[in-house]
Amino acid sequence: MTQSDDPVPTNVVGEQADRQPAGDADDNAATEPLATGAGSDRTGADAGADRQRDQRADEEADKETGEAEVEGPRRRARRERAERRAAQARATAIEEARREAKRRASGRLVNEPKPVARGVVRGLKMLLATVLLVIVGIGLALILYFTPAMSARNIVVVGTGVVTREEVLDAARVRPGTPLLQINTSQVADRVAAIRRVASARVQRQYPSALRITIVERVPVAVKDFPDGPHLFDRDGVDFATGPPPPALPYLDVADPGPNDPATKAALQVLTALRPEVAGQVGRIAAPSVASITLTLGDGRVVIWGTTDRTDEKAEKLAALLTQPGKTYDVSSPDLPTVK
Repeated sequence: MTQSDDPVPTNVVGEQADRQPAGDADDNAATEPLATGAGSDRTGADAGADRQRDQRADEEADKETGEAEVEGPRRRARRERAERRAAQARATAIEEARREAKRRASGRLVNEPKPVARGVVRGLKMLLATVLLVIVGIGLALILYFTPAMSARNIVVVGTGVVTREEVLDAARVRPGTPLLQINTSQVADRVAAIRRVASARVQRQYPSALRITIVERVPVAVKDFPDGPHLFDRDGVDFATGPPPPALPYLDVADPGPNDPATKAALQVLTALRPEVAGQVGRIAAPSVASITLTLGDGRVVIWGTTDRTDEKAEKLAALLTQPGKTYDVSSPDLPTVK
């Protein structure tokens, strides 16, 4: 007998539909045709195997779904953190790209150094120029200090009268040919000023090869006799010479003449305050104390001066009084001068 080609009975198909889940039925409907019709090759055994596989797959899916429900929050947190980090990295990369594009647009590369400010460059140039000038100046100073080209080949002495040039040169002790920068002008001036008749001295370098020494000699304003002869005193009370006094030099009558003696300083202050026409008439000035100064004129008339207070006023009053006849002229009180 031959096998019948009739289609599968309707009750078999209905039984498969009852056993298969709704979702699986849909999937099977979408993926494979129903085992109906005359052209189907599936057997009943094959359909049963398919149902068993589907059941096992459903059980595994249900198991995984249960595990996912247990571990879901932790995995979700890790996933969210990873997503935040990735988003932050993307934002950083975008910002860096934006900055790089901005720098490139302004004509500078990312790693290109910033140009130095113009003021800084100018300051560095000035500093370098200053350093070079200092170095050059030091070099020139050293050359001038040691070179004989700038040496004292000529020594000029100015202001001599009674003091001779030889006295000045001997006191200066400057060796001809000494470089000018090696000469200590202050020390040379001090040595020259030590001469008794010299009141002050000044030493100057005159480049390229001269040294100038200028002196001011002491001028006698009074004389006093000593056992060894007359001693001359200048306006500061310095005893600077011994010898015959110049004509018409007044005699100084004090107990202990000297630059530190109050009576000497008071008497000389009066002498230097007198008008020239009056000072030439004074033959002697006596100062037993600073409060009792008297002058004796060459013709014998006496002037009572008193103290050194208001000396200039007294000198003016005396010049007017001497035009009047008399023997004693009292200007100790310049407000009430008298003539006797």
